[in-house]
Amino acid sequence: MKNILLLVCILSGINSYAQQTAVEFANFEKYAAENKALLAPDATENLVVFMGNSITEGWKNMHPDFFENNPYIDRGISGQTTSQMLLRFRRDVIDLKPKAVTFLAGINDIAENTGPIELEDVYGNIISMVELAQANNIIPIICSTLPANHFPWREHINPTEKVIELNKMLKAYANQNSIIYVDYYTAMVDDKKGLSEELASDGVHPTSKGYDIMEPMVQEGIKKALK
Repeated sequence: MKNILLLVCILSGINSYAQQTAVEFANFEKYAAENKALLAPDATENLVVFMGNSITEGWKNMHPDFFENNPYIDRGISGQTTSQMLLRFRRDVIDLKPKAVTFLAGINDIAENTGPIELEDVYGNIISMVELAQANNIIPIICSTLPANHFPWREHINPTEKVIELNKMLKAYANQNSIIYVDYYTAMVDDKKGLSEELASDGVHPTSKGYDIMEPMVQEGIKKALK
């Protein structure tokens, strides 16, 4: 009996640890208070959630007016990979009942922020979120991964060709499934297949001028998607 009780305690502890790890891994708490405080949108309001990583989180910090003057909700978390985003997708997107969601993701997977991952699985995580959105009557808008030819925090990784390949996969899926695709890559890439210092001082995170290019592009995509 004592052995059985000990086993139950051990399994309970492992289960508790696994749940805690999953919560911390996805960072459910980042927007928990904001999500709870968010009022249900008016039936005529075209609420759009921006799902992403530090590029999306930094967008609101650098250009707050873009979100304050539009029915846009920023749900970017710095450093996150698509696996983490997929875990928190219900809390940070579906439960908010938006009309549409934009996806800007993949660069941290290529940087191996949460460990090595096959490009097909990065693509699969994004498509899983797209399908979850559609199943909940939320219009998905797929955005290309931004150009990058180096990582300041992962200098041994060259992301250039993986970024190009991931974007090819995402664009093909969007075209095959009549989903709006916002091609930041083509509009922003330089002659070294990366981002210039003018558009991203560290080669990854956009400057104000970088967001100036992105904003009318995504707004045009949102406009088309909501027609």
